[in-house]
Amino acid sequence: MLDLEEAVMGIIVNAGQSRSLCFEALRQAREGQFAQATALLAEATEAGKAAHAVQTKLIEADEGEGKTKMTLVMVHAQDHLMTSILCRELASELVEVYRRQAR
Repeated sequence: MLDLEEAVMGIIVNAGQSRSLCFEALRQAREGQFAQATALLAEATEAGKAAHAVQTKLIEADEGEGKTKMTLVMVHAQDHLMTSILCRELASELVEVYRRQAR
């Protein structure tokens, strides 16, 4: 059985890391450092995958039957995951905009 507190922290930490890497990628792109920005986005993707893997384990453990206790911190973790996914998608697009402007 998956420890709920550990799972929640796994989502929050990895999603937060993904979001931070996205903003660093944007800073690098703004400075014209596109290789670094691309590498940071790749790292952000991996952190996001780690957060999503934890979420998937929780979903599997729940089996659609409400077995997983829903708490405010769980909702908070889900919020972090969703905003990090959006951040990564938007950052990827903005890095491309910076890249095109630099040509």
